[in-house]
Amino acid sequence: MTKNNLNQNANYREKLIDIIEPDFIFSTKPINRLKVTKNRNNSNHLNKSQLIFDLKKQINSIENCNLKDNSKNLVMGDGDINSPIMLIGENPNEKEDLLGLPFQGEFGVLLTKMLSAIGIKREKVYSTYSVNFRSPNDRKPTTQEIKRYSVFLKEHISIINPKIVILMGSTAMESLIGINDKISNLRGQWKEIILNNKTFPLMITFSPSYLLKFPEYKKYSWEDLKKIKQKILDLNIKI
Repeated sequence: MTKNNLNQNANYREKLIDIIEPDFIFSTKPINRLKVTKNRNNSNHLNKSQLIFDLKKQINSIENCNLKDNSKNLVMGDGDINSPIMLIGENPNEKEDLLGLPFQGEFGVLLTKMLSAIGIKREKVYSTYSVNFRSPNDRKPTTQEIKRYSVFLKEHISIINPKIVILMGSTAMESLIGINDKISNLRGQWKEIILNNKTFPLMITFSPSYLLKFPEYKKYSWEDLKKIKQKILDLNIKI
């Protein structure tokens, strides 16, 4: 590769890292939640909607849960339920608990920019959290709490049936692959999980909340995003 090409790649990388800098601009235009894409099968959509509704009732029926007792709302999911890409974050903060939706506020703005950097509109993906309720004082969920909710998360994945799952943060990572470790030790790696005899590829990466606290890790997040983009191309995913 020539020196000129190296310089061009470096400039392109820096430009895209700048894209996901958090200069937040909030829109007052309402978002159409859980919309049906025109070319999707409506019966399939309705079936998924009912299954998600039933799963939400099941989660809401749990007892003796400090997380549930601490929360105002159960945060289920947001976006296109027929999307081939499923984003899984950690658990709700105060604002998300109030709204009942994942990835809101500054976290949501950054996530939208991250997806846009690889040519994906946020409304084209489906997002949820690995733990559906807010933790007291926004602490990290315990291993026991993560395991309890991982049962529901796995069912949630089976319902959405995506082609790629993106795990954002250590709670999401622990929930699906059972490893309680620093996200920096495993990020950027493709893993797999088998649910109901189907294999789902998983990419582990940083959560938007972590990147806001430690913006110096955005360069690593950009490497992960490029791998996700390449996987989309390799699998010929249309989104």
